[in-house]
Amino acid sequence: MSDGGADKSDHRDTAVPRGAFTRAAKLASLPIGFAGRTTMGVGRRLVGAPANAVLTEVQIRTAEQIFAVLGELKGGAMKFGQAMSVYEAAMPPELIEPYRDAFVRLQDDAPPMPTATVHRIFAGELGPKWREQLVELDDTPAAAASIGQVHRGRWFDGREVAVKVQYPGAAAAMRSDLRQIGRLSRMFAVAFPSIDVKPLADELAERVREELDYALEAQAQRAFAEAFADDDQIVVPEVVTHTETILITTWMESKASLAQIIADGTPSERDHYGELFARFLFAGPSRVGMLHADPHPGNYRVLDDGRLGVVDYGAVARVPGGLPPVIGRLLRAAVDDDYATVVEGLREEGFLKPGVRIDEEIIRSYLEPFVEPARHEVFTFDREWMREQVQRISRPAREGLGTAMKINLPPSYLLIHRVWSGGLAILSQLGATAPFRGILEESLPGFAD
Repeated sequence: MSDGGADKSDHRDTAVPRGAFTRAAKLASLPIGFAGRTTMGVGRRLVGAPANAVLTEVQIRTAEQIFAVLGELKGGAMKFGQAMSVYEAAMPPELIEPYRDAFVRLQDDAPPMPTATVHRIFAGELGPKWREQLVELDDTPAAAASIGQVHRGRWFDGREVAVKVQYPGAAAAMRSDLRQIGRLSRMFAVAFPSIDVKPLADELAERVREELDYALEAQAQRAFAEAFADDDQIVVPEVVTHTETILITTWMESKASLAQIIADGTPSERDHYGELFARFLFAGPSRVGMLHADPHPGNYRVLDDGRLGVVDYGAVARVPGGLPPVIGRLLRAAVDDDYATVVEGLREEGFLKPGVRIDEEIIRSYLEPFVEPARHEVFTFDREWMREQVQRISRPAREGLGTAMKINLPPSYLLIHRVWSGGLAILSQLGATAPFRGILEESLPGFAD
């Protein structure tokens, strides 16, 4: 393996295609398609089609194109598609499924960087004598993600380490995409009329900037590692060192991830690791003032001694003092069937925009199934339960699609919502039985008051 001696400017190969013209053309196709659908909608109204039916058709087809185009692009476009996908339950499943498939392929098929490129990055970031620090390196990546890949190695002091390397061009592609997406808020507002898309895009852009900043990720991981250092159930690898585009942490030996437990775990494994997963998510804000905001099964590692290892701290929600107590209070109000308080609280927090009216009975029908796990001392999550919730929200009725389209997601809740919905999905995929109410009482401010 050659050391490579190039300076930092030499390693900026384009692993994430910047192709400015191609990427801009794909994103530009969104408003062009939107204009065509809007014109067709006007024509249909002129020949007597009901206005509501025409609007729904335009919304659905616009959303379909949004997900299809964003799903084809890496960088910021894919990140924005990920954030918007929390609304996919409001769209008919037959239209959303192709987007899901495209996104899964993007995650699975990310090609590794050439070895020579990786070595040039190390030389540029760690210096020409980088081999004196990173004395061993497996050139075959141990893992790959949307903005980087991970190699196993050994540090000069003998520690086994995980070396995360950011793809050249990832930052430029993401920033370019998010600038372009911010200009398309009018079109997104048609597919999702109750959502303030522009501030959502701005908030996501800020989070993506943080995710690209390995100094911030190192800071977050150090805080989690310190807070969970003496925990007998959770393991967080320690940070060894970092540069602008490299993050080196201690290696954590793991036989599998939650993805393997989802695929073929025993009932006891599903319950055990499902409970640890839920406890970690809720404990982070109170212990660290941060919420691990990337609930992907691959980030949760199964250790031989029964503990749960947690990696990847690029996406965190900073919540000084813990989760907002209003979340716990509103969930408790829903558990106590006080939906007048729930509606008032949703409006105060910005989930209902000014002028949007919603009946207490309708919001009860919409939220009640998601409140159900908090009503029981022990609750069993499963795919059928999750599927029922998605199908219910997708129905073209007031308590389904009609309510979903009225609910706005304030930017400050973007990552919290992402973790909450993603966490429920993982628990359902696991089929885990967990003392969910007890976890909420211990770690969710406002719920036990």
